Amino acid sequence: MRDSDVLDNNPHISQSALEAIHDQVFGWALSRCDYERAVAEDLVQQTYVELLTGKAKFEDRSSLKTFVFSVVQNLARSRYRRKASRMRLIQSVAQQPMPEPATEPAAEAEVSGNAQLWQAVQELPQRQRDIIELVFCRELTIDEASRVMGVTTGTGRVHYDRAKKALRVKLDA
Repeated sequence: MRDSDVLDNNPHISQSALEAIHDQVFGWALSRCDYERAVAEDLVQQTYVELLTGKAKFEDRSSLKTFVFSVVQNLARSRYRRKASRMRLIQSVAQQPMPEPATEPAAEAEVSGNAQLWQAVQELPQRQRDIIELVFCRELTIDEASRVMGVTTGTGRVHYDRAKKALRVKLDA
């Protein structure tokens, strides 16, 4: 890593390393915000702000990719907590039911043309969906994916195993 390539507030991260994983980070951000491109761009931008300012400190305890995915995950969670809180407030004022969030198939699934597989993945519980996406689409190990999700490796393996079994049953039917 060249000194000129290192981020000032995060000495263990280089600009070139971030550029190398940018497409995968953006793909993960898309999946965290129901594939709304503008929201994903904001999420990735906020992630880079966190890294540049040093609010999110990378200390070489995991791979850079795992760390950056975790930052995206945490920012998305806090964004949707705020959004859900506002929606509950609006609902209580308006006395109208909240609309169901729209989920669209991922661009990767559309490109591959495997809509049946994508539909089966979408029907899985949230954590099982997350572990499948992180392992198969984002090319993380189960250990890295577990860290991104904020669960132990054992819990990650359980979700992974259950997801594979559920997908096998759904696709065989």
